[in-house]
Amino acid sequence: MLLAACGTESAPDQATGTTGDGIGSLSNATSAGTSSAEGTTAGSVDASADGTDTASASATDATSSTGAPGTTGTATDPGSSSEAGEEDDDGTTGCGGNPTVVEFSYIWIANSTQGTVSKIDTQTATEVGRYLVDDYEGVGISTCQGPSRTSVNLDGDVAVLDRSGGLAKFIADPDNCPDVDGDGVVETASDANYLPWTTDECLAWQIDVPHIDGGCDGPRAVQWTAPEQLDACTLDDPRLWVAFCNEENADVTVWMINGADGTIEVEIPVEGYDCNTYGPYGGVVDANNDFWFVDRSAGQALYRVEYGCVPVAPGDCWESFAQPGGEDAYGITIDATGRIWVAGGSNSLYAYDPGTASFTSLQADLDDFFANAGPPDSNADNILRGLMSDEQGVLWIASIAAGAWSGGANPGLLRVDPNTDPIEIDFFGPETLGGIEHAAGVSIDVEGYVWLVDTLGDQAFKIDPTAPEMHEVVGGLQYPYTYSDMTGFALTQIVPG
Repeated sequence: MLLAACGTESAPDQATGTTGDGIGSLSNATSAGTSSAEGTTAGSVDASADGTDTASASATDATSSTGAPGTTGTATDPGSSSEAGEEDDDGTTGCGGNPTVVEFSYIWIANSTQGTVSKIDTQTATEVGRYLVDDYEGVGISTCQGPSRTSVNLDGDVAVLDRSGGLAKFIADPDNCPDVDGDGVVETASDANYLPWTTDECLAWQIDVPHIDGGCDGPRAVQWTAPEQLDACTLDDPRLWVAFCNEENADVTVWMINGADGTIEVEIPVEGYDCNTYGPYGGVVDANNDFWFVDRSAGQALYRVEYGCVPVAPGDCWESFAQPGGEDAYGITIDATGRIWVAGGSNSLYAYDPGTASFTSLQADLDDFFANAGPPDSNADNILRGLMSDEQGVLWIASIAAGAWSGGANPGLLRVDPNTDPIEIDFFGPETLGGIEHAAGVSIDVEGYVWLVDTLGDQAFKIDPTAPEMHEVVGGLQYPYTYSDMTGFALTQIVPG
């Protein structure tokens, strides 16, 4: 199977945008606009898919377990906080404005051509659940459709966005899953063997997302928010941003979705967007819960949508920023300082700093590295894809050779430290990561290990950041194609402590 359909480069034309004015608040917002969807409990489905290939689940295979990372990920989780004003044993008030230490350790990876998502315990490198995201049993799914982006909230729950048009939420902890049929037992998957559609009781809800049919125009950009009341002990449910090319007008629509039940709270049109190929390709939130997404259609600009804003006129609630000349847009992430990082083709890597309203490009540094210092298993011209910034601000980036959508000699993992002078760059390819076939997405787990999704290898690598030759491999996946915040790590980096 080829990935060319999902990775074709777009011309880096400059885009112009509109600056939105913040109005209204989410506390009294209701569904707006012309598009709509209704959240439903497990058992309902509106999305559909077509394609050519499907397969059954296979067992997880973990190998070559060694090493421990030199960096420890300190994450946060407000989900287990006490009631407001509750006193600890020493008489002090609980919470104190700081979230508690996270207790979950999962990475959620979409199996695109199977129509499922895998929940993998990052500490044991073992698959502990697999879930259908729609009624896909026996349905063929092409390589440019099916589930792709996943986003994990601070409770560990996942939202899975399906390029065929669906959005589903799964609850991470089976103890929190409802007994839907009332038989006294929560039926849910516990390994790679998924349950029939509508029977897994850890599916919280699934809704339809309107999109342009055909090709690769399905929805991709999705990201949880942090709870608004992070400074209190009683926390509201997080919300969910989704951006997609709308079938009604070929513009982009952004939804703010209630995370508890999947209903649409706010709809924000992004006018003048040229949805000629893919549309919004990935998204992140900043410390204000504003939603940033990257355009992989004609303009390839960076967009910001304002949290808490309800539009009343065209151009409200959003603005765009033209990318630097000669750069490409593909993957997106945010670091702890609030810089928005974008990676793409032709060794593109650049950051937008909202504080200074300016871009910084590292493309020339990467050009020089690959031309003069890259190892034998690297390539001079590369497509940089999913990326993540760790606690030290080091960027970890999935890389493939230009044009190598069906595989190539040098897929690998880039390490870029933009905070050193000169910038430190390392590349770990097949000589280090034996068996890698196609690097797609990167995430970081609660212990600081770096995870690399290998689409054509049907596997994921758990990598020691201090010694990448020390790694584990989780196999048995099916065309895994995820390069969003698969663990919730990026969200923890922007949460005020």
